[in-house]
Amino acid sequence: MSRQSVLIPFKKHQHNHASCVKTALAEAEQACDASGLRLTRIRRQVLELVWSSHTPVKAYEVLEQLQKINPKAAPPTVYRALEFLQTAGLVHRIESLNAYVGCGKPAEPHVGQFLLCTKCGAVAEINEPKITRLLNEQAAQLGFATEQQLVEIKGLCPQCH
Repeated sequence: MSRQSVLIPFKKHQHNHASCVKTALAEAEQACDASGLRLTRIRRQVLELVWSSHTPVKAYEVLEQLQKINPKAAPPTVYRALEFLQTAGLVHRIESLNAYVGCGKPAEPHVGQFLLCTKCGAVAEINEPKITRLLNEQAAQLGFATEQQLVEIKGLCPQCH
């Protein structure tokens, strides 16, 4: 696996998370501008809350945090924002956890594969086109038309291992 295929690595102990979030928000704004999409204040706040850690966050956890900033925020507000962010490629939904993580490279179309730490909850995102291609080829050989691909691998991150 090349270094380029790692979109979001596991964070190190000496991780500058403020810089990480700032970079993610700047990349999201650029991706939206390039696509002609509007990153509204609420959408940006929800994205920032998703990026607040390197662990998947559930919609109701986002709502709870958003209500500290905007007490009138309601579940539909968060769900609509998350749906927009997912459609725009700014967040990924981790299906097995029913939770969301920020996308490591929103400007680059990709199918992510996710490494999920079962101990601390950390997530790393990789994009290995060979894996995507192999799974699509195997599916096609079975006559299966792939609509969406999501690979989740559970184990222990370097910090917990």
